[in-house]
Amino acid sequence: MTPAITLLEQGKHLHNIHKYEHDKQAESYGLEAADKLGLSPPQVFKTLLAELDNGKMVVALVPVTHQLNLKQLAKAAKAKKAQMGQPAKVENSTGYVLGGVSPLGQKRQLPTFIDDSAGQFDTIYVSAGKRGLEIELAPELLAQITRATFTSLTA
Repeated sequence: MTPAITLLEQGKHLHNIHKYEHDKQAESYGLEAADKLGLSPPQVFKTLLAELDNGKMVVALVPVTHQLNLKQLAKAAKAKKAQMGQPAKVENSTGYVLGGVSPLGQKRQLPTFIDDSAGQFDTIYVSAGKRGLEIELAPELLAQITRATFTSLTA
């Protein structure tokens, strides 16, 4: 049980858990999840953390098929610049290891932004907080729980 799953179960939020055998040689955790679970890759979202020019950390969720546009994230977060978070800072801020960072159940509630492409799906898949474990839930529910904003985050 991860903090993400505990949060959803305690809140009685509608979700499904999907497990797969993680391959340590996989180059992309998100694409691996899509492949092993037989999912449409644009429906699987990766959780990325970025640091703004004011030092604050923010969470960005984008499809595993796309790259995060840091300029668009900075604009959405009302900052001048954003850069990818350093691994140690990401793990310290979230309590999760890289490749298993969930947008749910993090140590601290960070400002969260979800790429607006999530709105085209009834459900999306995000990390459950452990490599080889995904949570399926409605994008609106994810936004409600994380107090996220939907915005364009990919080029």
